[in-house]
Amino acid sequence: MPGYSEFYFNVDHGYLEGLVRGFKSGILTSADYVNLAQCETLEDLKLHLQTTDYGNFLANETGPLTISTIDDKLKAKLLAEFHYFRNHAFEPLATFLNFITYSYMIDNIILLITGTLHQRPIAELVPKCHPLGSFEQMEAVSIASNPTELFNAILVDTPLAAFFQDCLSENDLDEMNIEIMRNKLYKSYLEAFYKFCEKQGGSTAEIMRPILEFEADRRAFIITINSFGTELSKDDREKLYPTCGKLHPEGLQLLANADDYEQVKCVADYYAEYKAVFERVGSGTGEKTLEDAFFEHEVKLNVLAFNNQFHFGVFYAYVKLKEQECRNIVWIAECISQRHRTKINNYIPIF
Repeated sequence: MPGYSEFYFNVDHGYLEGLVRGFKSGILTSADYVNLAQCETLEDLKLHLQTTDYGNFLANETGPLTISTIDDKLKAKLLAEFHYFRNHAFEPLATFLNFITYSYMIDNIILLITGTLHQRPIAELVPKCHPLGSFEQMEAVSIASNPTELFNAILVDTPLAAFFQDCLSENDLDEMNIEIMRNKLYKSYLEAFYKFCEKQGGSTAEIMRPILEFEADRRAFIITINSFGTELSKDDREKLYPTCGKLHPEGLQLLANADDYEQVKCVADYYAEYKAVFERVGSGTGEKTLEDAFFEHEVKLNVLAFNNQFHFGVFYAYVKLKEQECRNIVWIAECISQRHRTKINNYIPIF
């Protein structure tokens, strides 16, 4: 009964929506980041984080603090919150939350395959995988030598099987083919997630539409820029673009024919939203990168998701904002650890 969701939304999902909005109020503010950036050591950072919603999440760490420990604990806290949402969710929210994890699964699979290609032991690679995207057969990924083998032996029983149809080939898994596989998986995943949100209708479709359109278009821009100077043909490049964004179809055709960064920028100029993103990018060292400009825009979209009620978009937005918060804290911790304070303020504030 899409369109009338607000009448019965709270029956199944009201408790979790209230909870995620409560968690959102614990996201670090600009004042918190100013305090963190003034820390001299990682121990100071730990003390400052104790005064926020993170509390004693590092209390059991007795040895000297490391960046990887902080990163792992931040992810573990987000994972615990996400699992609580997932374990108490009714359909269709349960499926929506599953969709959020699929992008992390794709990244984990690609990380493991790439690591195996470079002869890295699987025991060393698994701890680097994102916990939100872990699944039972994950460690067996290293035995596959081509995408068809990977699918038949491992992925056929995972939720990613539905996204794998376009990736099946007998080509050996070299770096180029792995990157193509990642982009094909993401394309199928984003299009399926977009279709699912549209099917829900109401506020969920309204809020998730611009977020997923941006994600699809960001991938199209980045695929294009990364393909310059590689063997990837323009036709093959176009097949990797997700078709659920604002750029579809004219913008994607223009991107497929672009030959350099300036031409990509010209395509962005046709879309006010993306023109503003590209204009924020600096050319000198230490200035804002395109990746940072995209992250800033993503944060803005996710913050807006909390302005409406009775929709699932707040769960997606919360996970993405917490992920950005983790990146910010790790960036500040890296700068403190390396005594590289000149760039310590290059984080992306959320509130």
